[in-house]
Amino acid sequence: MYTHFLCVLTLVEKPPPQKPCITIDLIQCLEKTSKINKNNPLHLSFQPVVNGIEIYSMKIDSKVTSRFAHNVITSRAVNRGNVPKEVFFDVELPKTAFITNFSMTIDGVTYPGTIKEKEVAKKQYEKAVSKGQTAGLVKASGRKTEKFTVSVNIAAASKVTFELTYEELLKRQFGKYEMFIKVKPKQLVKDFEIEVNIFEPQGITDLEAEGTFITNDLQNVIQKTFSDKKGHISFKPTLDQQRTCANCSQSLLDGDFIVKYDVKRTTPDNLQIVNGYFVHFFAPTNLPKLPKNVIFVIDISGSMAGREIVQTREALLKILDDIKEDDFFNFILFGSEVRTWRETLIKATPENLDEARKFVQGINTEGMTNLHGGIMRGIDMLNAAHEGNLVPKRSASIIIMLTDGQPNVGISNTEDIQAHVKKAIEGKYPLYNLGFGYGVDYSFLEKMALENKGLARRIYPDSDAALQLQGFYDEVSNPMLTDVELNYPENEISDLTRNSFKHFYDGSEIVVAGRFIDNNQNSLTVDVRGEGANDALSYTTKQDAEQTAKAFQEQEYIFGEYIERLWAYLTIEQLLEKRIAATGEEKENLTAEALDLSLKYKFVTPLTSMVVTKPEENDNQDGIADKPIEGMDIFTILLSLRIDGDPHFIISVPQKDDAICFNINENPGAVLNLIKDPVTGITINGELIGDKIVNNDAKIQNTYFGKLGIANKHLDLKLTVTPEKITLQNGNEQTGFTWLDSVTLQQEGLTLIINRKKNLVLKMGSGASFVIVLHQVWKKHPLHQDFLGLYILESDKLSEQTHGLLGQFFHPIDFTILEIHPGSDPKKPDATMIVKNNELTVTRGWQKDYRTDPTHGLDVPCWFVHNNGAGLLDGVHTDYIVSSLF
Repeated sequence: MYTHFLCVLTLVEKPPPQKPCITIDLIQCLEKTSKINKNNPLHLSFQPVVNGIEIYSMKIDSKVTSRFAHNVITSRAVNRGNVPKEVFFDVELPKTAFITNFSMTIDGVTYPGTIKEKEVAKKQYEKAVSKGQTAGLVKASGRKTEKFTVSVNIAAASKVTFELTYEELLKRQFGKYEMFIKVKPKQLVKDFEIEVNIFEPQGITDLEAEGTFITNDLQNVIQKTFSDKKGHISFKPTLDQQRTCANCSQSLLDGDFIVKYDVKRTTPDNLQIVNGYFVHFFAPTNLPKLPKNVIFVIDISGSMAGREIVQTREALLKILDDIKEDDFFNFILFGSEVRTWRETLIKATPENLDEARKFVQGINTEGMTNLHGGIMRGIDMLNAAHEGNLVPKRSASIIIMLTDGQPNVGISNTEDIQAHVKKAIEGKYPLYNLGFGYGVDYSFLEKMALENKGLARRIYPDSDAALQLQGFYDEVSNPMLTDVELNYPENEISDLTRNSFKHFYDGSEIVVAGRFIDNNQNSLTVDVRGEGANDALSYTTKQDAEQTAKAFQEQEYIFGEYIERLWAYLTIEQLLEKRIAATGEEKENLTAEALDLSLKYKFVTPLTSMVVTKPEENDNQDGIADKPIEGMDIFTILLSLRIDGDPHFIISVPQKDDAICFNINENPGAVLNLIKDPVTGITINGELIGDKIVNNDAKIQNTYFGKLGIANKHLDLKLTVTPEKITLQNGNEQTGFTWLDSVTLQQEGLTLIINRKKNLVLKMGSGASFVIVLHQVWKKHPLHQDFLGLYILESDKLSEQTHGLLGQFFHPIDFTILEIHPGSDPKKPDATMIVKNNELTVTRGWQKDYRTDPTHGLDVPCWFVHNNGAGLLDGVHTDYIVSSLF
């Protein structure tokens, strides 16, 4: 990415005879201004312009009312160039948030987004993609965030305003509500501001604001005030305060901005009633903590070898330091076999903790993955401890399982495991499943946890994985109540959210919302019950609407029917959670209910999408905003080809906001396996062609993909594509097309769309969609030939067993870049890449992405892996050469 500057000279005295610079090369500009400086004082400022686009304003405006946050991100940009430019708007949002609105305003005309049912939006999206148009996406980006990205071409000297709105219910953890704002403008912004206004009718006790990028100088820019019910935070750095150094163009604003606060608690709970809806917050304090009985079920299969088992040991040792003497615990390890530290749960005496530390330090990996055996042993042990009165009657029992793979010893069918586990636990205690890395069947872990009153959490395979494990334990290490129930009059309330909870943990909060049957009702009585360490908790609380109305006199803090929207948000969230573990008619009903609410309240959820209609070369252009599902991270995998080079593979890595690329250097006629999925039956192979004339002086001949073969053995379908023709074979029937055709073919298990002289879109069954782009060169070109490009959409629809040159990258990949230093080409630095436990020398470069511009392509920055992807690929590149197209 090249950065240009608009050098603005404001002359205080009469200028000298030479012409002042307006928009010129930075060095020339500085040279000329230094000459002026000798004779005349002046003010010099730099406004950055990246690729001709200047973001001159960005504001993040957040209003929080009763824990419910309404956030508006507004970004304004101008094209300073003299030709049309593509402007990107990308922001990272909390995964717990629902997008509610998006619009673009271009030269005074606003183009809004509309929320639609997912399948309806998807058809509109596929139609746009089939025309080679760009699209807006929401995709998983990191642990806490997902990225919203949309782009639009704007004319020279034109302006565009992007506005994105999202809402979320702030969760309380460790005694604080946390609002997470990702800050990454990617350039200096003249008018940058974060403003947060908080209104809590209970009153605010403390308010914090911090950022991972905040320096000592920037700390003073954060303005923070709070008193009684109101809190305000403002962060508005100047251009100079944003710079990494005095004359630098790089921005310091790159990281997380976090706001934390808590509320006054004179009573254990707080009820609020507004316009026929209520919300009930329950978070008692100063209760004695319950003793807990914890069984850790740990995967020690071979795949945990190396860093993963080291981090697991490190986390368990730290957890042992935090276990209290009244607690009981044990360790169960499973590889091919299952073994335990002790035969029963053991009290956490200092002597037993010392023995446990020695045991943990000796944990090593072995065998395969007998997950069923491990978890059933843990359940049996906990059941036996309760039946034999080995643990206190008033105590909280939990199972925490950690695994990085899939069951493959003993009972390996995940549905059978779920059934056995549910029957054995019988709702007596929660099961928490921690999935280490990306090789786990996360949906299986999540469903099994939810069926047993727990939850699943992904542990990301980074350097801080041990801290992630310890952090999760900290969340559940201090139970204060068990079997909590909040009961409301059945004849007064409908559409109640979840109101019974197995455990209440210190520092958290239970939130229940509902709707009055009679909208005019203005009071509510609640019975609260739970089991504490010493005795039962039981009391009644009452609230009327007038008390809430008095608390909300400050109308500037209110955004619409906020309690009704809070109820809708919580209801949708819980319906989607129930849907994970449901089947058959129950799942259909939950889906329909969640969909209706998503559409009514205009939330982008996993059941809806937001279609963005935007202008592009006098043609409407559609983008789509999707809500990804945890465990199904969306990876954009691109295969594109450059006209004068070998096949270029570009792998986008969203968590890193970066890409990896590599070439395969093989002779014309070689057939490469690109994708092979034994579960869906889909295979894609590509045959290379070369230049018309071989350059004998060149060490490597330029090659391209001249033929692609896509097969689905389950459907008995084969599609052969060349730059001249397209052949579809369905069983014994064969149909031929040319690139001059405009075709839409739909039949059972198959959708085929041919866009004349441009591309074709193919979808087989419920699997991924594929787009093949036709690249045509000048017919009389002395060297090059027409060739093909392949793009894969919805790669998450392929199974976890997918492999091939491209298929292996449908599974998440992590890498670290170290020691960036000058390379043989001054414009392309080298670096060390750590990937798949290999240390590679890579080069920063640019590759062509032909999705939006099939003729010229768009330059995409990436880390280039040399030697046919050696060290990045599983095996070596010749492993992927196959004998024929099918």
